[in-house]
Amino acid sequence: MSSIPDSASTTRPGDASESPSHSDSAAADESTPRLLRGPRLAGLPPLLFLCAAAIVLIAALTDNLPSSLLSGFAITMMCGGLLMWLGQRVPVLHDFGLPTILCTFVPAILLFTGFFPQVAADVVAGFVEDSGFLDFLVITIIAGSILGMPRALLLKAGPRFAVPLLGCLALTFFLVGALGAALGFGFVRGILFIAAPIMAGGLGIGAVPMSQMYAGATAGNADAFMGQLMSAVVVANVLCILIAGIYNGLGKRERQLFVGFNGHGQLMRIQRRDIQIDTRPARDGATFVALGQGLLIAAVLFVFGQLLGGLLPFLHPYAWTIIVAATVKITGLLPKQLEESSTCWGEMATTLFVPALLVAVSLTYIDIGDVLAAVSDPMFLVLTAATVIVATLTSGLLGWLVKFYFVEAAITPGLVMADTGGSGDVSVLSAADRMHLMPFAALTNRLGGAVVLFVTSLIAPLLAAAL
Repeated sequence: MSSIPDSASTTRPGDASESPSHSDSAAADESTPRLLRGPRLAGLPPLLFLCAAAIVLIAALTDNLPSSLLSGFAITMMCGGLLMWLGQRVPVLHDFGLPTILCTFVPAILLFTGFFPQVAADVVAGFVEDSGFLDFLVITIIAGSILGMPRALLLKAGPRFAVPLLGCLALTFFLVGALGAALGFGFVRGILFIAAPIMAGGLGIGAVPMSQMYAGATAGNADAFMGQLMSAVVVANVLCILIAGIYNGLGKRERQLFVGFNGHGQLMRIQRRDIQIDTRPARDGATFVALGQGLLIAAVLFVFGQLLGGLLPFLHPYAWTIIVAATVKITGLLPKQLEESSTCWGEMATTLFVPALLVAVSLTYIDIGDVLAAVSDPMFLVLTAATVIVATLTSGLLGWLVKFYFVEAAITPGLVMADTGGSGDVSVLSAADRMHLMPFAALTNRLGGAVVLFVTSLIAPLLAAAL
């Protein structure tokens, strides 16, 4: 595994930290007016951003903001771009997921305190619930992630890597559920409200679609669940980064704690000639036609998932979409060029729109009162910390048993499963000083997140009886 070079791309679906929305500087083009040069906010020069924000704000305050798809994009992309930019400007804390935290909670706080126009919040709610932005981005993530997974990595290294990945998920679900039952929180609630959203490997494929599942299972509203789910994910992400730093410190000691404890970035303790992953850069398919093809593939997968969900309602449509996408990938039904198109579309959409999604979710689903109640609950904090600790220790142990180094396996899949995905992976691997493990972090989130969402769809019907 150590033969994988560092040149593997570190731009991940859902990783807003690489988004153009907070690129530090514009191109130094002499033809660009001086007022339009400098740092960018939401992809715009500051002067243009302020003008655009003023237009949207005046429209909202005068009750002339149309309730449409374009208005939703305008509000969420500008808010997300600004908050991402602010988060990236804070030294040290930007490595601990601050941009994501700001996008997740600041809009909800502003709405809660009355500083965000209610008219704009209503437009965003319609943007998410009526215009289908949530489905659009979740399915984009699923399609791009699964179809973009290296087939050689899945078929050759996957079986060995699946032991710590799947074993970690199973043990974490069971042990956290058991701890929840022992503390009076409940076995099913411990899994669905703590373990599942944390272990999904990201917000887009975790807390967001799970809240929809839970709402469907209980005939309730998604916003009733979103606050606690998002709180668990964010708190767990901070813990993951701190533990990664501890692993890095332990790894620098001269003496290892035990044989096979630290691989100094090398994942496997044995070398196998038959596991050679093709890391050649993919063909540049990010053309207008290719992006359109990727959009069409994601759209058809969405419709297919909805069709199967209607005919076979024992699984959520998201779960059916995952099954269909995985089947297409494994069987090779799509030409390589169309797989690359789907991946290009997924990476483009998630890179641009994840900040917008976080803002939209914050305004639509997060009740700050519920969040404050969750983080002030000692049981919530205990179960959240237990999830991260169990995930990293079981992953490391199971990986060690199949000839991986303990520290590397404890980081990926262990910590990578429990962070926020994308920018969370970058922060965790950076804290652990093992950025070259990013291809395995990608595999972890793509495969593990799909498995978690699938298993959650099977358990979610039990929620009504558990509440």
